[in-house]
Amino acid sequence: MICFYLVDGPDGQQMKQEPSVAETESLRPGSMFTWIPQRKAQRLRKVTASGLANPNLGALVTPVPLTLAASVYVSAISKEKRMGASILRLFFHDCFVNGCDGSILLDDTSSFTGEKNAGPNRNSVRGFNVIDDIKTAVEKVCPGVVSCADILATAARDSVNILGGPCWNVKLGRRDSTTASQAAANNSIPPPTSSLSNLISKFKAVGLSTKDMVTLSGAHTIGQARCTNFRTRIYNETNIDSSFAKTRQGSCPRTSGSGDNNLAPLDLQTPTYFDNDYFKNLIEKKGLLHSDQQLFNGGSTDSIVKKYSNNPSSFNSHFITSMINMGDISPLTGSSGQIRKNCRKVN
Repeated sequence: MICFYLVDGPDGQQMKQEPSVAETESLRPGSMFTWIPQRKAQRLRKVTASGLANPNLGALVTPVPLTLAASVYVSAISKEKRMGASILRLFFHDCFVNGCDGSILLDDTSSFTGEKNAGPNRNSVRGFNVIDDIKTAVEKVCPGVVSCADILATAARDSVNILGGPCWNVKLGRRDSTTASQAAANNSIPPPTSSLSNLISKFKAVGLSTKDMVTLSGAHTIGQARCTNFRTRIYNETNIDSSFAKTRQGSCPRTSGSGDNNLAPLDLQTPTYFDNDYFKNLIEKKGLLHSDQQLFNGGSTDSIVKKYSNNPSSFNSHFITSMINMGDISPLTGSSGQIRKNCRKVN
C-alpha cells in the first residue's frame, strides 16, 4: 500500500524535481520517501483519480512494510472505486467492536460465530477478498510478520488517499484477535437511523469525541448506501431537500422488500472523490441517511459541519487526527492475540 502526494515544498511551492532529504522531512516529519518521477507519476494518477493538479509534477511514495502489496490495492481501487469506501467502512466496523483487532475478518464456522452476519454487517460490509489478496502478497515475502489488523488499518488510510484525500503515518504493531463478538457488533456500531445523541454516545463509548464523530462521518463523502437504509428518510422525513428526495425515490421504491439493495451515493456531488462536499450537502438538507442529516439539524454539531463545509483543509487535518484516534481503540499488542496466517481464521 502506498501514499500519493502532490509534491509541495516547505513554502507551499510545487516542486518538479526530486526533493532533498531535508525537504522531505519538512513535508512529512519522521517519514521516509521514494521519489516517483514524472512519467511513472502520470501512470499512477490514471488509477488514483486523486485530482493531483499538475500533470507535470512527480509524486512521493512512502515505503512502509506493506509497500509490496501496493499493486494489489491500487488494482482493486482502479477496477472499482467504490472499494475504497468499502475498505474504510470495514475498518470502522472492526474498530468499534472490541477494538482494531481484525475480528471482523473472521469467518463463521460450525463451532465459531464471527461478526460478518451481525445486523450492521450482513449483506453490507465488503472488501474481504481485497484484504485476503494483500495478506497473501505480504505473507509470501514476510510470513508471520504483518497482522491482518495492520493490513486493514493501512488499507483504510490508502482508500482515503487514493481517492483524493489526505495521507498519514499509520501506527503499526497491532495483533489479531482469536475471538469475535456478533453481539458486540449488533450493539456497538451506530445504525443509520441513529439520533444525534445516540451517535455521540456510541462514539464516546469507544473513547472518541463528538468532534471525532462528526469528522469521521465525513467518510461518507465516498461510497454508497442501500435503499433499505434510507427509504424512510426520503419518503417520511421533512428535513430533506424535496428535489433530492425525489431523485433518490427514483431508484428506491416506497414498498419495503422492493429494491432494498438498490444503491445510491452517499455524496451526490463527488461520490468517488474524498472531499468536503458531504458537509455542504448536509447544509443543503441533502444528507442521504437519517444519521447523516442529524449532524446538521439545529443541534450541537451544526457549527462543526459549517466549519468543514467552508474549510476543506481543516476537515482533512482533523480527519487524520480522528482516524489515528480510531486506530488506537484497544489494539492487541505484545503477547496478546496472534499474527494470523489467514485473515479469515485463527491459526
